[in-house]
Amino acid sequence: MLISLLCAAHLWQENSQKCLILPLSQLSSSFVLKDFYSHTNWVEIGNTFPNANLIKGNADVGKIAAKTRATCRNCAGEDCRNNILEDILKEQILTSGYFSLNPFSTKPKGKCSHGGSFDRTKGIEPTGGINKNSIDSEHGHLHSNAASMAIAATSELLEDVRSAAGDKGFLQMMGLFKGRALCFCVDTTGSMGDDIEAVRTVTSSIIDSKVGTEDEPSIYILVPFNDPEFGPLLQTTDPDVFKSYINSLTPNGGGDAPVMSLSGLQLALTGAPPNSEIFIFTDAPAKDKHLRNPVIALIEQTKSVVNFMITNVLGIRQQTPGKGNQQQSYRMARADGQLYRDLAQTSGGQAVEVSKRNLLEAINILTESTSSSLVTLLQASRNPGKTEIFPFSVDESVRNLTIYTTGSNVEFTLIDPSGVVQNYVNTAGSSIISSQTVGNLHTVKLLTLAGVWEIGIVSNNPYSLKVVGESSIDFLFDFIVESDGPFGGFDVIDNRPTAGENASLLVTLFGSDSATVTEVTLVESSGSGQVNGTVEAQGGGEYIVHFDRIPSVEFVVLVKGQNNDGVSRASSRFFQRQSATSLRASVLTVTADELDIVLEPGSLKSVLFSVTTTGEGGRFTIQATNDQDLPLFYPTNLLLSAGGSANGTVNVTAPAHTPSGTVVTLTVGAVAPGGADTNYAVLHLTVLPKVTDFTPPVCKRLSLQNRCSKNCNQLMWEVSIQVSDGVNGTGVDSVSLREGSGTMNISTAADNTTTVTYVASCCSSKMQLVVVDKVGNVEICSFSAASWTSRVDYSVLLFFVFTFLKVCL
Repeated sequence: MLISLLCAAHLWQENSQKCLILPLSQLSSSFVLKDFYSHTNWVEIGNTFPNANLIKGNADVGKIAAKTRATCRNCAGEDCRNNILEDILKEQILTSGYFSLNPFSTKPKGKCSHGGSFDRTKGIEPTGGINKNSIDSEHGHLHSNAASMAIAATSELLEDVRSAAGDKGFLQMMGLFKGRALCFCVDTTGSMGDDIEAVRTVTSSIIDSKVGTEDEPSIYILVPFNDPEFGPLLQTTDPDVFKSYINSLTPNGGGDAPVMSLSGLQLALTGAPPNSEIFIFTDAPAKDKHLRNPVIALIEQTKSVVNFMITNVLGIRQQTPGKGNQQQSYRMARADGQLYRDLAQTSGGQAVEVSKRNLLEAINILTESTSSSLVTLLQASRNPGKTEIFPFSVDESVRNLTIYTTGSNVEFTLIDPSGVVQNYVNTAGSSIISSQTVGNLHTVKLLTLAGVWEIGIVSNNPYSLKVVGESSIDFLFDFIVESDGPFGGFDVIDNRPTAGENASLLVTLFGSDSATVTEVTLVESSGSGQVNGTVEAQGGGEYIVHFDRIPSVEFVVLVKGQNNDGVSRASSRFFQRQSATSLRASVLTVTADELDIVLEPGSLKSVLFSVTTTGEGGRFTIQATNDQDLPLFYPTNLLLSAGGSANGTVNVTAPAHTPSGTVVTLTVGAVAPGGADTNYAVLHLTVLPKVTDFTPPVCKRLSLQNRCSKNCNQLMWEVSIQVSDGVNGTGVDSVSLREGSGTMNISTAADNTTTVTYVASCCSSKMQLVVVDKVGNVEICSFSAASWTSRVDYSVLLFFVFTFLKVCL
């Protein structure tokens, strides 16, 4: 219900803090709050404010029409403005409109219908409808009133959630981070001592330079891994706590070369917010190569950037101290290194190969570009290498323009918008600030000159190219399909779009009110092929782009447009932005049951999934994985006919001791015969015990001392309150001051009752407490120098919010 309420005011963002949001986002389809104001007669009976009791437990929402009471008359022709009966309006009786897709449906005599083209009850007397979904609806003249009411009600609820969760937790829940996440996955095997020391140094540097700025990381995440272990994921919003996490890392073990690097990365991808930048530090190949496809699926879904810092230059791995300090010589095979390069290329990151003594220098180069306003202007990779010219546009909003290339023996020629030419040998000139090479990473910092640039790469070896800058103008995107629901619209595709068919893309441009999108293109990641789309502006920075086909290989999304905000030259008006993540199309579709996402500790959970193909049939391989290393039982293959589908079940059990609020990210993948095509479904299951406490805490005033008079400046008032959660409650978890400028002291007795003492100036005669129990039931108690009141907000409605925030924070 909570997510539905958020969606009603268009405040919800799917790409928000995963630990809290993704498990709950499956609840967003009902739009409960919007439906109340759009589908009932709350507005028609004269109300100008939201129904304050709608989200309170056991509260009276108003007088509701009896089942036998008539509420509507037939619409007069096409006009349904006055179809609600006068006595219903006069007595302020609440009613809603009946709705059904069934052409043979019925409704009780005299009742209103919802109306609209999909409602089969609107033709049954009394005909018509009362919905206010749009200005074209039967009661569309009240659409603006209903929409404003829904937004006001949602704002009220969000304010209550903020009070219960706290400012930091609320901002994290809503995805309103002031900076990117800082996420490190660190190999802790015996040979990684120098690498870990470099991570410690760069962590302190980032924290010391960015704390208190707009680029301060919103959350810090650390995932250690070695062999055979990985995790746990450690996260905090406190930079000093994160330093202690890093300082606690100890290199140990790892006699044989391979490590659980992909397991650590999988845990990071599921624990970090979407669009994060993740750094992997290792000097060994992956032992868990079977996770390649699930990890790519998570990269595509989260659109996170993954950088590999590989220090396997000497090829020596040291065993555990105490076992003879033995050293084992090996070299990482080309295929092992290629796996890391492929994952980096898919995510839009870098695979940096560097010596251990130069690792710190390489990390510093990459982490300089962890700004919250970082944008990608151009990205490409070539394997095998080839000589090619890459043009890109720089607009006046861009600053700190930087080019990264990786590869051996990669040379370039650069032409800036004024025609000045520099090359790999001669970097002296007006447009290059500095040039630096560390390992296989070459970095060029440029003067930000607006206009069209060209960079020509000359190399027969594999290489990658990335051009980034900082700008407020950027975009988000999702593939969408027309909804099968009764109200139309579009649904977001959660996995890969269907190959061989047309497709639609929803592009959202942000950062400038005057910028507009003019072109959207799907560009092959490793080639020059591209597919142009047809752009349709939707208003509010949103564009729907239609493509007649999707590239048959990996591709990125390239957006071009014009920015007329303070631009002085015509050549500076044009901008381009590119997605970092490479995407794929598939003839497969994998879907999983998202209706029940709760995993009760100690109980078996069966997740239904289906695989459909638009291509040839055969035996399709099934692979299911999860980031919590829980045992899974599922069919290893499914037999599909050409153009057919098949169903399967994944059984999973979380141990009885699993902490409440743990999120288990389940990835179900299907691989076509021959392994050339794959697709996946990602489901987030939340571990929650059965809830039995639905009663909010209780506030009881013990004493009130009121010395107030007209001269409030020199006088004080004091109130003492006992807070408890009842005999069968789970206990009070937190008490916070929502309103008031006085001093609050909290003490807890042996019987778990909590006493709050509040002292304030008589000039501040009101205060308000927010009391939350251990399953999220909330009581808001208001006190003043003269009296006090209490209101229950939403009972167990905050259970999800509270539980997950405890785990996340």
